[in-house]
Amino acid sequence: MDMDAFAAVNADKWSRLHELSGKGRLTGAEADELLALYQSTSSHLSLIRSIAPESGLSASLSATLAQARTRFTGARTNPMADLARFFVAALPAAFYRLTWLTLACGAAFIVVGSAYALWIGTSPEALRAVGSEAALRQYVEEDFIDYYSENPAASFAGAVWTNNAWISAQAVALGITGIWVPMILFSNAQGVGVAAGVFAAAGKQDVFFSYILPHGLMELTAVFVACAAGLRIFWAMVSPGPRTRGRAVAEEGRSLITVALGLVLVLFASGLVEGFVTPSPLPVWAKITIGAAVLALYWAYVLVWGRRAYQAGERGDLRREDAGYTEIAA
Repeated sequence: MDMDAFAAVNADKWSRLHELSGKGRLTGAEADELLALYQSTSSHLSLIRSIAPESGLSASLSATLAQARTRFTGARTNPMADLARFFVAALPAAFYRLTWLTLACGAAFIVVGSAYALWIGTSPEALRAVGSEAALRQYVEEDFIDYYSENPAASFAGAVWTNNAWISAQAVALGITGIWVPMILFSNAQGVGVAAGVFAAAGKQDVFFSYILPHGLMELTAVFVACAAGLRIFWAMVSPGPRTRGRAVAEEGRSLITVALGLVLVLFASGLVEGFVTPSPLPVWAKITIGAAVLALYWAYVLVWGRRAYQAGERGDLRREDAGYTEIAA
């Protein structure tokens, strides 16, 4: 089929469908015309997709049909129903499908961080390369601890939330490059490992972990989830499976937007812990218990609700009609 000729013959119909879809009020005749054009254009789109599924014309007609469908069907659901679906099905399922990649990212982080901590903590030469004796003493005895309490708790929590959300957004958005995620994992693991090694060399590992664990349990897990999301979209591009590469990346990208939105909330929770719990006068065991409880709630949400939603077919993607897929009339 000559696509240009086909488009030239039907362009007026498609243009008219677009015009009617955006018109404020329709007469009875115009409503009938809208429905007839919708049905014929659906058939045209089916034919075009069989020849050039990823063409610009296919995408344009999909958008026009979606607009027309919304016009004559009205709102699909109310906003509260969409919000409930997001939290009960889409978000936990999107997190759940990243479980094993999240754990793999966490394992890689621990290996790299532990290696740096062992090296810095046991090698005087490596320790001297990090900083002078006076600078390291000030870091261990003042700077590290003051970092968590030198600003008002609410202000500090907001700053931490913004910074971590930005790091996670980069992992999701730039994960498709295949380079950004390993770089983020390595640089963060290196930073935590070096800090742990400095404290270990000073014999104050307990101080380090008493300040890191309360918020770090959830905060680092959120970073691992973001990294897993970035790797997922990278792999969709490299190995799309039975899907076309464009469709695989689009589907993964949409579901990972769900992940990114969810991580904003997860990091907000960890930011509250870091701002209000970590520097608080509570006993160390109590602070770590609070951090562990936040992490446990996350995994319960993912493994219980997420698993249930995933088994029901939810993947965190948009519904077919919202994603621009069109059910073709017979």
